[in-house]
Parts: sequence; C-alpha cells; structure tokens
Amino acid sequence: MNKKVLLFINGDAPKSLPNIENYDLIACTDGAFHYLKQLRFPLEKLNFISGDFDSHSGADENVYEDKFIYTPDQEKTDFHKALEIISEKGFKNIDIFGGSGGEQDHFLGNLTVAYSFKENLIIKFYDDFSEYFFIPKSFVLKNVKDKLISLYPFPTAENITTKGLNWCLSNENLSITSRIGTRNFAIEDEVLIKYEKGDLLVFVGNKYL
Repeated sequence: MNKKVLLFINGDAPKSLPNIENYDLIACTDGAFHYLKQLRFPLEKLNFISGDFDSHSGADENVYEDKFIYTPDQEKTDFHKALEIISEKGFKNIDIFGGSGGEQDHFLGNLTVAYSFKENLIIKFYDDFSEYFFIPKSFVLKNVKDKLISLYPFPTAENITTKGLNWCLSNENLSITSRIGTRNFAIEDEVLIKYEKGDLLVFVGNKYL
C-alpha cells in the first residue's frame, strides 16, 4: 500500500523532474516517452512503457523493447490502460506527470479516467502550477498556508464544510453547472474539508501567495 508509482503521460512535459528515488515503480505511456528523451530522463529507470505505439518512433524501440507493453485497445486511452497495468501489479499510490496541457479534451479525459479509478487507486496529478486529486468525504490538506486552494465539484458535492480557508463553507453545495469553489486560499497550515455526497476534486497551488 505504501509503495509509490511515478507515471508520465502525454500532456505537457514537466519543466522539472521529480526525485525518482522516491518511487518503487516508474512507467510512461508511449507518447510521454518522446519528451522524457528530450528531458534526458534516465530511460533505463523505466519499468515499462505502454500504449498502442501509434506515436512512437526512433532508435530507442530496439534498446528498450523489453520494457514495451503493447495495449492496442482503442476503446480505452493509454492513460487508462497504464493504470490497469499498475493496478494489476498491486500498486495503489500513483503520482501523475503530464496530465494537463496540450489538447484540453485530453485533460478532461484524464480527469474522467482518474475518477473511474478513485475507489481503488490513490492518484495525484502534478503540473507546473498545482497538484490536484479527488478527495474522500473527510480530508486534511497539510502544509498549505498561503497557497491557492480550489474545490471543484465533479459534477456535484453536497453539504461541504471547510476550515482553514479564507472563504469557508458551512454545509454548502457546489455544482459544475451553478457554483464552484475555485481561487480560494489557505489561511492556516492545515485545511479540513468535509462533505456528505458527490465528489470533489481539489487543486493545491505550487506557490505561496
């Protein structure tokens, strides 16, 4: 349960790479393989590269062919198929880089894929602006004072109560069609978020205000 996975997918390449020593398994989709090469990522550290390989070309196919997992199912995205492989290997904690940027339908699709796995996997997305993830019905954000905090209903969340935000909620509802909780910020080091029904996606800014 405590072992962690680092997964790169085919959105915008991160400007800086995470410390790979913090992870027990490292993988990427075939599209992300391109930017990892450009970033001079140590490709030998990859445990597997998955996808339909429709966007993959170059001499590295021969060098790393033993790490390829071919997943041709066109009914699922490469991200979805990579999560299935990771889950089958028994991992649950997954940090995702490359989930945002690029074509925005991909970004929304990635959120939907993460939503479909939220009962079985703990998935956190990271980009150059924030980290974001679905939270359970009661959750505490730590070390966030003066950071931007956004609560995004997916598509609704009911009876939300928060503590530690500049604009707190008290048994209030959010809905993607009427009211969302973006662009708030933490006034305490710990922020408590509770809600009774629905789902919440939380964004935590990387920088302090």
